[in-house]
Amino acid sequence: MLEWILEPLQYSFFLKGLFAGIAVAAACGILSGFIVWRGMAFIGDALAHAILPGIVLATMFGVHMLIGALIAAIFSVIAIGALTSHKGFKEDTAIGVIFAGAFALGLLLIDKVSGFKDLTHILFGNILGVSGFDLTLIIIVAFVVILMVILFYKELLVTSFDSTHALAIGLSPTVIHFGFLILTASTTVIASQTVGVVMVLALLVTPAATASLLVKELPKIMGLSIILSVISIIIGFYSSYYFDAPSGATIVMVLTIFFIAAFLFSKIKSTLVN
Repeated sequence: MLEWILEPLQYSFFLKGLFAGIAVAAACGILSGFIVWRGMAFIGDALAHAILPGIVLATMFGVHMLIGALIAAIFSVIAIGALTSHKGFKEDTAIGVIFAGAFALGLLLIDKVSGFKDLTHILFGNILGVSGFDLTLIIIVAFVVILMVILFYKELLVTSFDSTHALAIGLSPTVIHFGFLILTASTTVIASQTVGVVMVLALLVTPAATASLLVKELPKIMGLSIILSVISIIIGFYSSYYFDAPSGATIVMVLTIFFIAAFLFSKIKSTLVN
């Protein structure tokens, strides 16, 4: 068993991928609680697909994929914010418009770029192919996201539950919400490197959804979300290595199994109590 665990650690690509995955798990885990509590599950999915044109354009112009994805994600957030600020234009409508339009643009660009037909590493991630630059960028973004959530935890908490009270004490729910969208966009970009654009939503939502079945207080949900995310990354990563399976799919399957187990546990506990 010990040999099975230690064997992959001798390879630098495995260590880079493992460290990158843990950094992504921590960032996604700490945001997951707020995303679920704010009812923003759709935003993660939308941003994951909206970064596709940024990835393709970055490849076309010789820029690193993650940088192009980050620019596209932030641009999408700004566009969503601009549309939402228009009176009578709901956020879910704005998200739907940007999500569909950006993803369609990405597909059209892919069709026009020769040598860009293999979508596997974009759609399902490539955690075993993380480079030194990827790892550095992922760790920096994850650190900034975690730091911002810690520093502005009270502001995020107040605006998540009572925007009227937030206004009364001098906070701007709009500014806080916009800042949170940028953090979510940045995390979506680095998560896409590990699980791909198709499955980013799982890392941003499933951990908190699972944790909320077991604990009720938001700090505990956030802490448990991080733990579940990290464990899922490690198990999924090793499974991907040993069974030659898509990394994104294995990681998400582990998260899903945790959710099912937590759901069944909560149902059994509820039945026994009643």
